[in-house]
Amino acid sequence: MGTGNREELLALPSMQLAPHLLGAHVSSFIDGQLVIVRLTEVEAYDGSMDPGSHAYRGKTARNAGLFGAAGTAYVYFTYGMHHCANVVCGSEGTASAVLMRAGEVLTGLETVLARRGHPRAPETKLLAGPARLAQGLGLTLANNLASYANGVAAPPGPALGLENLTGSPASYLVGPRTGVAGPGGTEEYPYRFWLPGEPSVSTYRKAAPRKARGFEV
Repeated sequence: MGTGNREELLALPSMQLAPHLLGAHVSSFIDGQLVIVRLTEVEAYDGSMDPGSHAYRGKTARNAGLFGAAGTAYVYFTYGMHHCANVVCGSEGTASAVLMRAGEVLTGLETVLARRGHPRAPETKLLAGPARLAQGLGLTLANNLASYANGVAAPPGPALGLENLTGSPASYLVGPRTGVAGPGGTEEYPYRFWLPGEPSVSTYRKAAPRKARGFEV
């Protein structure tokens, strides 16, 4: 895909927007701390046509954020312990969104380490996975429906930002989403996008851990 302005890109359906988010910078200014992350892995979700989407069976109080305006956040709580965050896109009411799966810390490493409990894992894996990414950014249900500002999140906060959203990268990989299957199995949904050679990308898991697979575009 070529380049486009931010509003035009966010108005795209999730499958078309996803590659443009690779390399983009998402930021948060929460509790007086600025964190900026470069996205290296994302997953597309396509509303009522997608059995992996929270909106597959229609709109509810829990998933209402998915149906919101492009450029807003859909944050949800899962497994009773984790938050995950999406960028809502497409036309309002269509429930199209891209889950932010992994990234590299550009600013606020000490804040991310503190939020993640100073894990022993290498710094490259601090945000390898959607729950880790949301935790590092400090995102909770309080940030659901918030808008991603055009630029870096700024005081007084809480605030979110999204910038460097331009043309898709020269090369990226596409493969099945983690743990999402349809009638034809997980391979039916190659909706996960990631940058090749990036150590921050999460480990792909189907029924059991295995090496990530994809095709370069």
